[in-house]
Amino acid sequence: METEFSQSGSGRSPHDASATSAAAASRARASLYRHSPRRRENPTLDALPLARGLGWFGVLSGIAALLAPRIVGSAVGLGPRNPAVTRAAGLRELTSGVGILSRSHPAPWLWLRTAGDVVDLAVLATALRPGNPDRGKAALSLATVAGVLALDVFAATHLTRHAAHPLVSGVASPTDLYFETSIATSRSPEECYLFWRNFDNLPRFMHGLASVQQLDERRFHWVTRGSAELRSEWDCEITEDRPSAALAWRSLSGAQIPNAGSVIFEPMPHERGTIVRLSIHYSPVGGRLTPGLARLLRQDPQSQVSDDLRRFKQLLETGEIATTHGQPTGRRSLVGRAARLWGLTSSN
Repeated sequence: METEFSQSGSGRSPHDASATSAAAASRARASLYRHSPRRRENPTLDALPLARGLGWFGVLSGIAALLAPRIVGSAVGLGPRNPAVTRAAGLRELTSGVGILSRSHPAPWLWLRTAGDVVDLAVLATALRPGNPDRGKAALSLATVAGVLALDVFAATHLTRHAAHPLVSGVASPTDLYFETSIATSRSPEECYLFWRNFDNLPRFMHGLASVQQLDERRFHWVTRGSAELRSEWDCEITEDRPSAALAWRSLSGAQIPNAGSVIFEPMPHERGTIVRLSIHYSPVGGRLTPGLARLLRQDPQSQVSDDLRRFKQLLETGEIATTHGQPTGRRSLVGRAARLWGLTSSN
């Protein structure tokens, strides 16, 4: 495979880049791999917009309860005689709503709302006594708060589960898988970011990717390699773009393979290079059997992600990807030839 990639102003030849890469790699720690299965979640519902909506609901209902406690008390079936209880609930709602809207990771404030919903249910339950003329209003309010409680628990659970990996949040399914790989390169974070930000470069080092077509500033159309029967296509959007620091993306609703990913560029000490951390979060086609079958066929997705990152390093540093194709090799054993015939090993 013949490819070229020029670094304007770098002043390095491919041989110098290779030497620098070898020196940096000897000082850097080895690549890290992690594979952890995810639990069942909805692949098309992102909990963050839901959390924002619950936050605004808390702010508006809290302001109403603080400014007009008697009116709100009568509307929910508690009656106008307990304004202090209504004001206390309104203050709590307003506080939790502001906390949700002001935080990038609002899970703790959602759990506070959840606790408050339980208190509200207990208070409304006292209004269901037979002598209360507003008993019907109290029952309706009780059902409404129970529904809000269910939404609060869902959003809080989802955001808590993804708190460790915010860049790939929002895409999951019953067979969701998560992979993380890192590698050291001698190039600067700026060079790594600019090369990756040009999404046309992705098929050059991502083996399973055939093309990436830009639709607008933040949306792209991805096409995988393979025959017409096996090829997959989907649209994705950039969810985070921090120049020279990080990129994150995820597939849009309706994708054949719901997925998300992020790449983080961490500068090494003394400007010696960059640690590139790639995270992939996806839902494999075919359920839980597919990853096991892929490993049997030596097509483990985690290994593919690691190989893709190694090819990125080679292409960025030397302008080409090293390969053993076409080089002389010894005769394979009978078992090796059979494995190659059945596609269990590569053709190298």
